[in-house]
Amino acid sequence: MPDAEIAALNSEHRGKRSATDVLSFSLLEGEHSDRRGKLLGDVVIGIETAARQARAAHRALDEEVARLLIHGILHLLGWDHEETAEAKLMRREELRLWRAVRS
Repeated sequence: MPDAEIAALNSEHRGKRSATDVLSFSLLEGEHSDRRGKLLGDVVIGIETAARQARAAHRALDEEVARLLIHGILHLLGWDHEETAEAKLMRREELRLWRAVRS
């Protein structure tokens, strides 16, 4: 999703008026949770932001998108990184999953 579109979503749902790399929208709770079936929710990736991050980290865009997808799915599963301790645990799980995907 282009920066302008993900910035609008970020503003609408999180009150942050800027583009972001990834947003997760859980279906485990909320208005339509009873109709979700096996779906966890949606992960939206800001492709322009992801491209900038990939260039800055000297990695391919597809790798950056895969990393963001893992991050977004962990959010759907209830992981968070607002607190330092939680952030370390989430980062460790991201790395574990990244290694599993790559092997």
